[in-house]
Amino acid sequence: MKKIILLLICCSPLLRAEVALKPATSRDGYLARLLLNESPFPGERGWKSEADTKACMLQILHVLDSRLKHIPQGYRQSQIAAVSTTDIIDVITTGGEHGQCDGFYRDASGQFVAVPRVEKRLNYLTGIANDGSPGKFARLMEYGQGLATAYINGGIVEADKFATMSLVHNTPVTGRAYSWMTDKDIYNPGGNFIRIPDQQSGSLGGNRFFTLEKL
Repeated sequence: MKKIILLLICCSPLLRAEVALKPATSRDGYLARLLLNESPFPGERGWKSEADTKACMLQILHVLDSRLKHIPQGYRQSQIAAVSTTDIIDVITTGGEHGQCDGFYRDASGQFVAVPRVEKRLNYLTGIANDGSPGKFARLMEYGQGLATAYINGGIVEADKFATMSLVHNTPVTGRAYSWMTDKDIYNPGGNFIRIPDQQSGSLGGNRFFTLEKL
């Protein structure tokens, strides 16, 4: 009888590890919050599928990394990222509360922070992820945090789907995406940014990605 009881306890779904993000004050916890906040979950605007949302998170990370490490010939980092830096946190927080990444900024003490609505939404999603058996919410939360932690610890393993792009509607482009915005025609970063069309998978997770015109 004791063996049976122990087996039931060990197999209980109540004992599964809960989904939890790293602290918001940590670099990988902060990066994860951006990736998750910018990507749709089931029932939200822009949701298509688990694969689409994961692809969105990955490409957002590639945008940040490209602004940091892959500045195309003829451009300066400050033209693309509005900052000259070697720190991805600076790329995220440049411009203040309504800057490069809306809601993510440095406070008066220099600490990287996010507006309350970000934490409120992520707390809500975490609650759903931890309610019942693991499902889409749990997998998406874990994917976003995993991407962020892997990046901070060593970089990106997954390929950038836009890296080899050379033409958009007969316009020579640099390859890689350097910006993303809500996927509506009214949103466009302007300048030399080129909208990546649907035919080239430019819409992911309710966001539109933009590359740069080749100089």
